[in-house]
Amino acid sequence: MISGKKTMEMIDKIDAMFPDAECELIHENSFELTIAVLLSAQCTDNLVNRVTRELFKKYKTPEDFLAVGLEELENDIRSIGLFRNKAKNIQKLCRDLIDRYDGEIPGNYDDLVSLAGVGRKTANVVLSVAFDVPRIAVDTHVERVTKRLGIARYKDSVLEVERTLMKKIPAERWSKTHHQLIFFGRYHCLSRSPKCDVCPLLEDCREGQKRMKVKAGQ
Repeated sequence: MISGKKTMEMIDKIDAMFPDAECELIHENSFELTIAVLLSAQCTDNLVNRVTRELFKKYKTPEDFLAVGLEELENDIRSIGLFRNKAKNIQKLCRDLIDRYDGEIPGNYDDLVSLAGVGRKTANVVLSVAFDVPRIAVDTHVERVTKRLGIARYKDSVLEVERTLMKKIPAERWSKTHHQLIFFGRYHCLSRSPKCDVCPLLEDCREGQKRMKVKAGQ
C-alpha cells in the first residue's frame, strides 16, 4: 500500500485529468438526488437518468410516490435492475420522510441511513452533493481504482477503503476527489479495458505495469 504522499501525487494527476468531475445523476433537489442514488445501486447513472427524466415529472414529492400502488411504481422503474425491491424501498422511504422528517431529506448521516434503501454509500453521496458535507462515498469505481493504484489493499472492505482515503486525503478535498475517482474509473481505468497505455499514473501503478507486460507478451 502506497504512502499518503504518493497517494496525493496520484490524486493531483487525476485532478488534472478530471477537474470538473461532479455527480452525473440528474436531480433538482435533495429528495430527487436520494431517489436517484437509491436507484443507481448495481445500475449505471445513464440508465437511471433515462428513467428519472420521466419519473421526476410524475413524482415530485414523497406524497406523490405514495399516491400510487406499488405495481404502478414498479412499472415506472421496470428497466432498472432490482426494480421491485427498489420500488418497495422508495415507498417506505417516502412514508418515513412524511412521518418522521416533515417530508424533507434529513441532513445528517444517522437519520439518512435509517431510511429504507439508504446505505452508507447513498448517505455519503447525499451529504456531499446536497448538503456540502465533506464525504467520500466508495462505489465500485472508487473501490476498483484505489485498489489497483495501491492506495488501499485488495483485501480491504469498502469501509476500510473509505477510511484509508479519508486518512490520506485532506478533508477539504474529500467530496471533489470522490467524484474524480469515479470519473477516473468510469472513463479511464475501466473494469475490463483500462487505458493503461495512455495513463499518466502508469509509472507508479503496479497493476497497470503488470497488464502492460502481459499485453506486450501476447
